[in-house]
Amino acid sequence: MQTAQQDMAGRVALVTGGGGGIGRATAHAFARRGARVAVLDINGDLVAQTLKEIKAIGGSAEVFIVDVSDAESVESAVGAVVDRFGRLDFAHNNAGVEGEVTRLADVTEADWNRVIGINLTGVWLCLRAEIKAMSGKGGAIVNTASASGLVARPGGLSTYVASKHGVVGLTKAAAVDYAADGIRVNAVLPGPIATPFTEDLPQEIKDQLLSLTPIRRFAQPEEIAESVVWLCSNAASYLAGAALAVDGGVVAF
Repeated sequence: MQTAQQDMAGRVALVTGGGGGIGRATAHAFARRGARVAVLDINGDLVAQTLKEIKAIGGSAEVFIVDVSDAESVESAVGAVVDRFGRLDFAHNNAGVEGEVTRLADVTEADWNRVIGINLTGVWLCLRAEIKAMSGKGGAIVNTASASGLVARPGGLSTYVASKHGVVGLTKAAAVDYAADGIRVNAVLPGPIATPFTEDLPQEIKDQLLSLTPIRRFAQPEEIAESVVWLCSNAASYLAGAALAVDGGVVAF
């Protein structure tokens, strides 16, 4: 009989942006539950560290390099995962960037295209490939949106806000299209997280984020990872199209 800690044994989980932060924590969490983990990232050095850590705890994982904003790269990577493991049960589309910290009228076209290309088009490309891989078998997919996918705050992150609102809408559309096929698609909406993603923000922005977070601290990546794995588990079997805010109360403020 499987323990609660190994209830994903024999399953395969794919995580994009697995080289650090929430993605690395989610890859660890899947591995601890017994899943074989495909860790995807554009940065080979970072994702190699994730692989080393998973192997150190006795987990099973392999690395695949991908540029989520490139259709050919995504199709190739997801195809390689299925070829290697023979199946795909869970996916966490987590890769993302924050973009320029400036007000909307000062955003450059190049940065707009970069952020939308990775945060929104990238999620769509991954969904498209993952859904095809799960077709006829079922599965669960979680997209990383953000509390900024529901609300906007002062601070000059308009492109990021737009991209994450798009991820929430895309998640709902995918859920409606594929829930009857046994493929559940949901989104996790983190608030401020203690990752390099937020560490690079100007101090005034970080202070503002904390002031708008009722819990008054940044979350640890592991706190988000546990929610992702739960959304993929049988415990969440009736959730489809949900936008789960794991945000310290940001959207309730």
